[in-house]
Amino acid sequence: MCGRFAITLPNDAMAQLFSAAPANDLPDVPNYNVCPTTQVHVVMGNEAGRRLVAMRWGFVPHWYKKPDDGPLLINARAETLAEKPAFRAACRTRRCLIPVSGFYEWTKDDEGVRWPWYIQGEGPLALAGVWQHWEMGDISFDTCAIVTTGANKPMSTVHHRMPVIVDCEDWGLWLGEEGHGAARLMVSAEDDLLHFHQVDRAVNSNRASGPELIEPI
Repeated sequence: MCGRFAITLPNDAMAQLFSAAPANDLPDVPNYNVCPTTQVHVVMGNEAGRRLVAMRWGFVPHWYKKPDDGPLLINARAETLAEKPAFRAACRTRRCLIPVSGFYEWTKDDEGVRWPWYIQGEGPLALAGVWQHWEMGDISFDTCAIVTTGANKPMSTVHHRMPVIVDCEDWGLWLGEEGHGAARLMVSAEDDLLHFHQVDRAVNSNRASGPELIEPI
């Protein structure tokens, strides 16, 4: 599960990092509390090259009559990605990268209180994603979900799932620029890639903001 993340990289730096042409309607950064159903940064590829665009975080299958016509699909399990009706076409032809500076997971104490943790690497992370264009009447927009897999050993102390993190040398393969073989990328990150620390419970509110959300407590 990946239900919140932070993105602090400026839009122009993000576009340069991924060699992508930026759209004009990108979300504001920094954002230390990116929540589902909001607009997020997405790198997608096409014949004209890579683009950095905004999409709604929350995949909306084409058969939904309205965006909330079914479950909120913010994550897609790698193990069943090619089988689930909502994702199987997207996993073949509509894969994307979702840049983050770090993401949050939660543990519960003996009294059932949820405590957040901030997980990050040494630099920006590119999370594997899939996307879908949704249209009904005069309303249309692009939506996305983060692909998750089983947690590696360190992450398993916080949560049993983690996002699929795509190494920079594999970005082209995941985006479909380098032929077939993207399925091999849907694995847990190396044990030494990420580090994490507990943060204040203020981030539990989707209205919370500011760099103090990722500070250790």
